[in-house]
Amino acid sequence: MRDYQWLHEYCLNRFGSAEALEARLPQPRSAAELRALGDDRYLSTISLRIFRAGLKHSLVDAKWPVFEQVFFGFDPEKVVLMGAEHLENLMQDARIIRHLGKLKSVPRNAQFVLDVRREKGSFGALIADWPVTDIVGLWRYLAKHGSQLGGLSAPRFLRMVGKDTFIPSDDMVAALKAQHIVDKAPTSLKDRAAVQAAFNQWHAQSARPLCQLSMMLAYTVNH
Repeated sequence: MRDYQWLHEYCLNRFGSAEALEARLPQPRSAAELRALGDDRYLSTISLRIFRAGLKHSLVDAKWPVFEQVFFGFDPEKVVLMGAEHLENLMQDARIIRHLGKLKSVPRNAQFVLDVRREKGSFGALIADWPVTDIVGLWRYLAKHGSQLGGLSAPRFLRMVGKDTFIPSDDMVAALKAQHIVDKAPTSLKDRAAVQAAFNQWHAQSARPLCQLSMMLAYTVNH
């Protein structure tokens, strides 16, 4: 695999200046900011990610204020009490996206958030304190304990709330293949560990957050 210096020089050449490159790169939230975010906001964002999956994001986002209303502001203590009859009634509400499987995930993830709160004090504490040097471990934890958080949903949720993570998008996977780090999308524990090790190395060389390294790597793919 190439080192960070090559990655940086490639991106500088592509965008022409350090200022142009920096303007394109995301900034993760600090641990304090992640810890301060309420459990209701984490549940809302988890749910937003699940409803966005496979649908046009702008369509889901336009309807989200109504979702906030019908799910009691995503207060996990209220949402967890929503039973099957309540969800069936929501299936008659034309203002929202009526997908029963996705609707069922909301109270299930409310229980997940409450379970984490009992153990950690808040869901934000779990997210803030998880080391980015094992961010794939957090993906695995979310997929195992949450509902419908497998595949790319966990890393995309983390990016949405501002937790530092890389995302194996199509461009990033193509770049990882070109660097001979993996030969396919990293879904296995072995491949994810290999990608994590590569990012840890680039981070050690640059001190850049994973989200910036992820985007820079994706920029090395020509279209």
